[in-house]
Amino acid sequence: MIYLGAHLSSSGGFYKMGRTALAMEAGTLQCFVRNPRGAKVRAVNPEDMAKLRALMEEHRFGPVVAHAPYIMNPCSKDEGIRELAARMMAEDLALMEHLPGNYYNFHPGSHVGQGVETGCRQIADMLDAVVTPEARTMVLLETMAGKGSEIGGRFEELRMILDMTACRDRLGVCLDTCHVFDGGYDIVSDLDGVLTEFDRIIGLDRLRAVHINDSMNPLGSRKDRHARIGEGAIGEAAILRLISHPALAGRPFILETPTDDAGHGEEIRRLREALSVGEGGGE
Repeated sequence: MIYLGAHLSSSGGFYKMGRTALAMEAGTLQCFVRNPRGAKVRAVNPEDMAKLRALMEEHRFGPVVAHAPYIMNPCSKDEGIRELAARMMAEDLALMEHLPGNYYNFHPGSHVGQGVETGCRQIADMLDAVVTPEARTMVLLETMAGKGSEIGGRFEELRMILDMTACRDRLGVCLDTCHVFDGGYDIVSDLDGVLTEFDRIIGLDRLRAVHINDSMNPLGSRKDRHARIGEGAIGEAAILRLISHPALAGRPFILETPTDDAGHGEEIRRLREALSVGEGGGE
């Protein structure tokens, strides 16, 4: 199965968000479980979450991805900011227990001059503090573009975090196409080579979700500016090759492109149509 989905707002409730995904012919979805630029956690409505679970089962959704807030920085120089990151992740994972068996994705953060190794150690310490053996949500480290002191621009940095944790069996990776392209991984001309390198350093078994975004900037720019599919330097053909690559079968592919729900629906329909007429089909 190929699970195409988009990043949606959960402000109207999780069940409503699931209905929105169905209306745009999505097979999965991603959302924030709190304000993406704030610290206040959403109140849990068990009935709403139960209705979304039933909808997902009825329509055979792929794994759902919850996204951590952008303000989370578990490798800040400021101890208070690191403590806030741990508290937010712990709260979010508690909420995700109402949607067991899905994913929680976060940006590893910026070490702000402390150095990569120190930053990775701080991230690993936070993960070991909040990810319990009983947790039914897998936490995903996202690949980043590597701008400034951002951690995750190289596969080796994510591997370092994994190696430093005791909870690594509850951790995976989300690959973002814009981020890795801007970070210097040529998924346009050498997708097989990039996936082989990922497998060698991290392991494809840890790659659990993919953000499919075009890039406003050229290969290796380290800028992180998303574009709609086919309107950037990656291009629709390269995105289609990635979605249909056999090594990535069964993963959720999430659009984070700069558009609205209607635009995401149009992108999903266009990608599905292209996959259905291409070699190997789309489902």
